[in-house]
Amino acid sequence: MKIEFWSIGKPHDPALKTAIDMYTARLEKYAPVSWQILPVPKNAGMLSEMDLKRLEGKMITEWLDRDTILVALDEYGKEMDSEGLASLLVKRGNMSTRKLVFLIGGAFGLDESVLNRADYKWSLSKLTFPHQLVRLILAEQVYRAYTIIKNEKYHHR
Repeated sequence: MKIEFWSIGKPHDPALKTAIDMYTARLEKYAPVSWQILPVPKNAGMLSEMDLKRLEGKMITEWLDRDTILVALDEYGKEMDSEGLASLLVKRGNMSTRKLVFLIGGAFGLDESVLNRADYKWSLSKLTFPHQLVRLILAEQVYRAYTIIKNEKYHHR
């Protein structure tokens, strides 16, 4: 199963890039993985929140393949612990999922069209994090989930 991380916004912040790249490289031991940084629509600063989300949603749905499994990171999504994420990865792998996309939305979140298309809506926490930091947390948590699946020492319980 191929893992793709999609994020709307700027390239990785240099202060976090090394750590993001480290966890991404570690993940490649378990599955093919890549990052897709989606551009913010032109004139974003002049658009209303609703119009910006709609444009971002249109771009995302055009990029998604029909058979891609989408995990949308959303503040109103279901929270899950590391073992729950590991279970999700095992379940999707057992279902012969070819591509699993984890999506981090733009500054105002995800458009309803994307949330309706999502197979899973996941909230990392009730806390609010900067988007750049979410990238690092996401990469680390998916890596942690694979170490749980493989019963490796990284995750301690």
